[in-house]
Amino acid sequence: MPSATRSKSPKALDAYAAAAPGLEPVVSAELAALGLKTRAQVGGVGFSGTIESVARANLWLRTASRVIVRVAAFRARAFHELERLARAVPWERFVTSGSAVRFRVTSRKSQLYHTGAIEQRFAEAIEHRLGKASTIESARLDDEDDSTTSRAQLFVIRVVSDTFTVSADSSGALLHQRGYRQAVAKAPLRETLAAAMLIVSDWPGATPLIDPFCGSGTIPIEGALLARRMAPGLGRSFAFHSWPEVPLALWENLCEEAASEVLPRLPVAIHGSDRDRGAIAAAIANAERAGVAADIEFSVRAMSAIEPLHGATGHVVTNPPYGVRVGDVAKLRDLYARFGKVLRTMFPGWELAMMSANPRLESELRLALSERLRTRNGGIPVRVLMASVPDVASR
Repeated sequence: MPSATRSKSPKALDAYAAAAPGLEPVVSAELAALGLKTRAQVGGVGFSGTIESVARANLWLRTASRVIVRVAAFRARAFHELERLARAVPWERFVTSGSAVRFRVTSRKSQLYHTGAIEQRFAEAIEHRLGKASTIESARLDDEDDSTTSRAQLFVIRVVSDTFTVSADSSGALLHQRGYRQAVAKAPLRETLAAAMLIVSDWPGATPLIDPFCGSGTIPIEGALLARRMAPGLGRSFAFHSWPEVPLALWENLCEEAASEVLPRLPVAIHGSDRDRGAIAAAIANAERAGVAADIEFSVRAMSAIEPLHGATGHVVTNPPYGVRVGDVAKLRDLYARFGKVLRTMFPGWELAMMSANPRLESELRLALSERLRTRNGGIPVRVLMASVPDVASR
């Protein structure tokens, strides 16, 4: 954590929250709820603020991949220009002498296109300004696939049409890595996408929630965290913790504030089920690590055996198999047909939100589905679909 000698004066920062394609509107709404003004940009949502704003974003964002802070921007068409301008970057705001550093470099439509040579110039610039780094690493190019546990400070260097943009990653490990999901089932759903499903489904956190294909429990767990107002970043460490200008008590104060908002118990029933006993064992273990085991009822049961909770209406939010990685499409048609029948028979008046990658399977539900979100799950194009299950009186 920051040392007591660090500056406490707030400085304006230009930041953005990186997001999976299609999740930008959800991330923007989350940032707005934190009181931050947002602007759309490719690959994420931009915002301005202080280091406290960046810290709050890391603490509270449920659907973003990471939070990046812009360090510098300049044009260079030759390596001697790059060397001079890179040395003027205020590296001391983000690393100290001897720190481990890693770079993710991309270049297109530019005179300087050799990413290895560009990375070398930036490493030399840091050494010139601060002293030699302890290690220099190259990072993977895809934010969504970079699950490294490296503690080196990541700098993202983007070169487009000879314009260099230098950014510092404030998050470290990707934000979906909450820390609770150590046990996984087949085709696990990323935490950020599960949270996005709940948010776009307009589940209020005050009505029952059921996931009949819960796997390792990500949707019910994210629902419990959301309903109890538990910040997803509580208990985590972030890259900005080691930045030299971060005030000593900033993170502790924000965490104390967040902890005071947590509801002592879940105000609503949440149920997750799956026919795979191993998946349910994983879900229970994950819920215990997340601190919400007492808030969710997990059970081993077939989808056809699910039933409403306490006779009330609520939401069914789920990620059923869709025949790309798990299951066979021909066999799944019967599963979807039975799922639609269970919903129409047992859950009139409920709302359905589901992940789908196969329109042919969707039609088997015999429900009026509308698209709420389009993104990718594990590299597979998917949509989040919603439907209101017809009430008995309307059928």
